[in-house]
Amino acid sequence: MTKNEMIMKHLNLILAAFMLLCLAPMPYGYYQLVRFVAMVVFAVMAYGYYEKKENGLAVMFGALAILFQPIFKIALGKTMWNVVDVAVAVLLIVLWLRERKRDD
Repeated sequence: MTKNEMIMKHLNLILAAFMLLCLAPMPYGYYQLVRFVAMVVFAVMAYGYYEKKENGLAVMFGALAILFQPIFKIALGKTMWNVVDVAVAVLLIVLWLRERKRDD
């Protein structure tokens, strides 16, 4: 496993934790930070999966990068964003477990 792959694996868990923290009442700046970090991480993940020829995951993470980008905000409402945050956190954890199992 390369150093970049190890870093991305840890970023999955960190970003999943950030997403779950969005369920708590946080200052607005925290949500902005999460949107920016998520956009960057999802864009990098989309490129990484594209390089590995896993096009389905590449498209999904590209779409998530667009959804979370902080410039042209997509208004979903707090409840829907909470659902998205939990679903994305679960997805990131499942992918982390899959990669971990693959490495064993």
